[in-house]
Amino acid sequence: MDQIIILGIYVKERSKNSLTVQNLLTKYGCSIKTRIGLHEVSGEFCSNSGLILLELTGNMSEIENLERDLKSIDDIEINKMTFKK
Repeated sequence: MDQIIILGIYVKERSKNSLTVQNLLTKYGCSIKTRIGLHEVSGEFCSNSGLILLELTGNMSEIENLERDLKSIDDIEINKMTFKK
């Protein structure tokens, strides 16, 4: 792969969508090189929204399928960054 692909996934309703998102990330796990999950949390508060950053690798059709499947979930926002090496 001659590029670096970063996919940002903003999950607006974690309690509603986390299982669906996790199942997709597992399904396409061989295309995920790095995964970072971010959400606000403190002693008294845990946010119902969260951000997942993925560094993707491998087959472009698998990456496109992952992006398409994630976009089909309600309350999910996807942004993609592509960098040429």
